[in-house]
Amino acid sequence: MFGRYEVAGTSRPPQWSPLILQRTTTDCNTLQHAAIYCNTLQHHATRCSTLQHTATRCSTLQHTATHCNILQHTATHCNTLPHTATHCNTLQHTATHCNTLHHTATRCNSLQLAATRCNSLQHTQTSNNDKDTHMDTQTNRQTRR
Repeated sequence: MFGRYEVAGTSRPPQWSPLILQRTTTDCNTLQHAAIYCNTLQHHATRCSTLQHTATRCSTLQHTATHCNILQHTATHCNTLPHTATHCNTLQHTATHCNTLHHTATRCNSLQLAATRCNSLQHTQTSNNDKDTHMDTQTNRQTRR
């Protein structure tokens, strides 16, 4: 019924003493406790691995969010650049126009100065002609007398 046992050369089951049974029960309880502890550790290890995976994923997402914020800032800056370029082109056009006006004003001042000089010369010439005419008239009168 129990099969063959090789305890002290007999084929009968060994006699279990209460002390052996108690120690076996304690060992069994210890092994059961160790198995539960092992299962708990395995559960914690799995949970830890999951948390580590989650932390890695979170870190990746945080890095991606930072990268996304940088790209968004760059895009905003990029959108501002055409407006700035347009404004710069307008300022450049205005500066060119202003330079042209300055050149024209300088030329105009030169022409005005030349016209004033010309008028002075013309006035001087007219005065000289009047004097010559006046002298001729007097000369003619003297010769006619």
